[in-house]
This record gives sequence, structure tokens and C-alpha cells, in this order.
Amino acid sequence: MADKHQVIFYPVGNGDTTQIVLSGGRRVLFDFCHRGDKAEDPSTPEIDLKATLKADLKKADRDYFDVVAFTHADLDHIQGSTEFFELQHAKIYQGEGRIKIRELWVPAAMLLEKADNDHQKEEFVLLRQEARHRLIEGKGILVFSKPPDLAAWLEPILKERGESASARDHLFVDAGQVVPGFSLDTDKVEFFCHSPFIKHCDEGDIVRNEASLVFNVRFRADGAHYDYLEVGDATWESMEDIVKTTQYHKNEDRLAWDLYNIPHHCSYLALSDEKGEKETEPKPLIKDLLRMGKPDAYIVSCSKPIPDIKDSYAQTQPPHIQARKAYERYLKEVGGRKFLVTMEEPNANKPEPITFEITSGGVSWIRSTSIGAPAVILSSPPRAG
Repeated sequence: MADKHQVIFYPVGNGDTTQIVLSGGRRVLFDFCHRGDKAEDPSTPEIDLKATLKADLKKADRDYFDVVAFTHADLDHIQGSTEFFELQHAKIYQGEGRIKIRELWVPAAMLLEKADNDHQKEEFVLLRQEARHRLIEGKGILVFSKPPDLAAWLEPILKERGESASARDHLFVDAGQVVPGFSLDTDKVEFFCHSPFIKHCDEGDIVRNEASLVFNVRFRADGAHYDYLEVGDATWESMEDIVKTTQYHKNEDRLAWDLYNIPHHCSYLALSDEKGEKETEPKPLIKDLLRMGKPDAYIVSCSKPIPDIKDSYAQTQPPHIQARKAYERYLKEVGGRKFLVTMEEPNANKPEPITFEITSGGVSWIRSTSIGAPAVILSSPPRAG
């Protein structure tokens, strides 16, 4: 049977939720943003994420994700998660149709951060508690980066349990490492961690966007390999750090992409500190990254619509039309296919999930002609390679 993986982007407004469904059936969910009553109102464009994911899992006869990864703790990446998922640290968050997480992936920052507003107390504090519980128990979690502050917090807890200071080392993954638990041979996928670096949590105050998870996800489909860049809300400085470090270690192939989930809802700050009047001029190493796109590549912006109209050029909050124009320029330069926006497909009134299939023939954008209709490939088949 031929290999066929899927990457699905959900229309949740200026927020992120992406699911990888592997050929062998394993599922990895990146971030979770359910917009509450807004998502459940059929007159609004945001998807009812809870209902959508539950229906999808039910078809697959499962009540769990193999992995749920939170790239960072901003509300638009965690909203509604503590009502949807089963949390192991307290019985009150278990049962009642909650979806199980077999393995939780979090940046170290999520275990160290302090809550500073009511929204975070509702969502972030519970996730922080869950991550700490799993780490202490030593199962069902991977933590990305191990800054000294986290080691200092963990060591006395382990000592009290009669365990060594290194007893949880196998649950930490550093930048530049392949994530354990998946392999190209067995699962036809591997996850290479680009970020966070230890310094993101070790230079004073934690800045979430700098400490967010960034992965090269490499798929194998009947011997062919394709690369997906999964990026949290990383800033241009963090992305330049990634490029510089990856080039230094001669891992440039980990920067190549057939599919790129761009940072921070198409904010110009993921490209440069200057928005530009009509188009953002990316920083030099960001240009290098954009030029690593392969022929037939796609870019996806998890964001609100980005219209090219006069008023949009003055918009303060992302998405930014100037950034979109920059991404489109470099996508065209590398012979890419299309820049897609989650809240624009197939239209801005009722967007649907954007689905890609990865087979030996390449990365294909799959579209349905209407809700409930069978999916069809509307783009011509990609060139193999």
C-alpha cells in the first residue's frame, strides 16, 4: 500500500491548529485554538474546532492523539484546550468525553513561565501544571530545551523521590536533535528540533515567541522525502538564529521546505523589524530561508484574510499585507505553487480546513467542492523530487 500522509490546517482566525495524520495512522496535533461561543455560532467563519476534531477522531475509532504539541503559551495557541483534553494531574479534568494526549510536547518556557493575567490562569496555569506533573512522573511528555532554571527546579523534586538529578534527561530534547519516538523507517516521518535554544529561557525574562517550538518535519513516501516547516510565533531574530545555527552545523537540508507554516499569522515581525510601505524587505538570513523553498512548494498563513486593499497597509496587528507580498515574491522566485490563508479558503465567509496530501508524487493541495463532498485535487500533480 502506497504511503499517504496528511497535513491539515484549521480556520481558527488569528490562531493556530494543525494536524499531521501519518500514513500508518498516528496523529500529531500542533496547538489548539477553539474560539468558544464564536466558534460554535454557525454564522461566524471560525471553525468549531472541538466538534471537528472529535468527529475526525471518531471516524478513526480513537479518543486520543499520539502527540499534542503546544508551540508556546499564547492564548491563540492554547484556547479551549483544558476543556477539550484529558489532563492527568487532576481527576476533575478527566472522563466526560475528553480527548487523551499520549505524549505532550512543550517548550521549557511553559514550565517556567509565571501567569500574568486572568486568561492565562484559565488555560496556561492548567497546562503548566499538567506539563510539570508529567515531567515529575516521568512519562507522557517531551520538553524542548533544558535551561538551568528548569534543572534547578526539578532536581530537589527528584531528590525527594529518591531519584538522581539525571533521571528525567531522556525526556528533554535540545535544538539540533531528532525527536525520539518517530523514525523515517517505522513511521515514515521524523521531527528535527530547530528551536528553542537554551538561551531563550536563560537570558532574563522569558519571551514566549522567541522560545516557541520550531520543527523541520520530514516525511517519507515510498522512498521520496518532503519537508514541512512547522513554526510557532517566532520572531525574525529567532528565525535568523535558526538559519545561522543550522548553516554552521551544515544541516542546511533541514531548512528546505515543500510546505511552510509561516510564523505569527503573517506578521512582518517574522521577516524584519521594518514593515515597509508596500512590501516587507526580509532580513538577509530570512531571505536565505525563503529561498530554501523547493519547486511546487506551498506557504500557509494561519490567519484572518489578508486583502490587498488600501486600508490593510496601515493595519497594526497581523496579518500584514506587506508580509504577504514578501512571501509571495520569494515563493514565485523558487517556483512555488501558492500562498494560502486559512480564513480565505474556499472563501472568507465559510472557510474550511486546508488539507495537503504527501505521497511519492509530492505535496498536493486537496480541496473539497463543498462541505461534506469528497475531496478532489484541484491543483495539477506536483513534480516528483
